Amino acid sequence: MILRLACAWATVAAFLLFGGGLLGQLGAPLASAAIFLWLLGIIIWAAFGVVHEAEILAGRLGEPFGTLILTLSIVIIEVALISAVMLGAKGAPTLGRDTMFAVLMIVLNGVVGIGLLVGGRRHFAQSYNLKGASSYLAVIIPLTVIPLVLPNFTTSTSNGTLTTLQSVSFSLFTIALYGAFLVLQTGRHRSFFQEPTREQAPLPRTAIPGDDEPSENDHGHDDPGGATATHVVLLLANILPIVILAKSLAAVLDFGIIKLGAPVALGGILIAMVVFTPECIAALRAISANQLQRAINLCLGAAASTLGLTVPAVLAIGLLTGQEVVLGLSGTNMVILAMTLLLSTLTFTGTRTTMLEGAVHLAVFFVFLVLVFSP
Repeated sequence: MILRLACAWATVAAFLLFGGGLLGQLGAPLASAAIFLWLLGIIIWAAFGVVHEAEILAGRLGEPFGTLILTLSIVIIEVALISAVMLGAKGAPTLGRDTMFAVLMIVLNGVVGIGLLVGGRRHFAQSYNLKGASSYLAVIIPLTVIPLVLPNFTTSTSNGTLTTLQSVSFSLFTIALYGAFLVLQTGRHRSFFQEPTREQAPLPRTAIPGDDEPSENDHGHDDPGGATATHVVLLLANILPIVILAKSLAAVLDFGIIKLGAPVALGGILIAMVVFTPECIAALRAISANQLQRAINLCLGAAASTLGLTVPAVLAIGLLTGQEVVLGLSGTNMVILAMTLLLSTLTFTGTRTTMLEGAVHLAVFFVFLVLVFSP
């Protein structure tokens, strides 16, 4: 932990003091690769530190507060990276859209697909709290369709953009809806996001003899002790270097994509992968430990928080800087999104999941990857 923080803050100091000279070497292939790997490694390492501290807090605070802390921390990092690219490049109108769509595909298809395959193979069928999953989907569907689909059908503007009135209105709607969801999630409906009771999951949760049910606070780690406030400080100490280094990584990503002639959407995918890899690993670990409810809180919570916080941030940057912000997806991606939302609804409308649902979600994810490079 100390080594991780020392390396992260040493990197921050290096780029604050010598960032101009370091980024000035981007024209050289070896130097560019070294700087990219350096920044990428430090940011991912610090992100794992965020996950570690968040899981400790999760064990102490219980659900849904634990996963909520983690998802909000990760989304703050995502928003910082997107903001850094938009403010630095001044020419990335689709970056926010591409990143949000990539997060949805990675989380709702990639992680859910792999997780249900792994969980189904190990535990046969896994149960979860149906009311919690339904609540997530009820929020995710409008938060997804309104910013990513509706702009393609409005007549005030073209090319998937919004007017100033629409941008302000949609931002306020998004914040209000997500805020209301958080209030209910942490208040009167908190039980919806906890492990199901026997009445909610009448069948045995583990169908293979010998599998032990984990305790409520067993999240795959040992609590090292210490005051809760100390772990909150450590959580922030791991987040801040990522936010500060976001601008430098954004410059490297932008340069690399232009130099290689890669698809524009690849920038959003890389940001989503960098930011959400630790959280995805945490979700897969939870599924493997037969904690499907925690994994659902992580996956569906990541999708909801990404849309709830990224849409207002991207639109605000566009309005303040005068940049064009394109939110409407292409026709192909709208089809994939519709299929993903429909499959997610079918997957999480029963009380148990199997490997079949995982295989279907994973197939859609592979289609998404193919279409990125061959639209």
